[in-house]
Amino acid sequence: MIQLLRVDHRLLHGQVAVSWVQGLGSDCIFCVGDKVANDPVWKTTLKMGKPANVKLVIKDMEHAIEAINSGVTDKYKMIICVASIAEAKQLVDGCPQITSINLGNTKSKDEQRPDARKISRQIFVTATEEEDIRELVGRGVEVEIRALADDPKVDALSAL
Repeated sequence: MIQLLRVDHRLLHGQVAVSWVQGLGSDCIFCVGDKVANDPVWKTTLKMGKPANVKLVIKDMEHAIEAINSGVTDKYKMIICVASIAEAKQLVDGCPQITSINLGNTKSKDEQRPDARKISRQIFVTATEEEDIRELVGRGVEVEIRALADDPKVDALSAL
């Protein structure tokens, strides 16, 4: 069962490992993305940050969509972590059973994201990401902003 699809450019860190895993009672963290799945340093770092008694799975986008749709992940209480809004959209497009996205932390304005603008304390979006959020919400997908499990949900559209 997918408990949460979280966008956080850091993927797995204290907020996920402690607040979200404990808050939701999760037993699996599924890190998804082509970059992370093919980067041995990223994979080693994620394994070190994994909480005890929680399974960690790292897959590229194609194999993650395949696994979710096959039902093999249904036995877990799972948090899915992706690094970007674009990756979250890819998962939603490939897995219609995902109906909610949590925006936890996105990269701020930098050389790769010169048009990113701040919409909350930890969320920065580009024009393309804003379009993606509006499209997803228009399709009935909940897109909310929340750093920690016990924080109040903030509707992403209201922050735009």
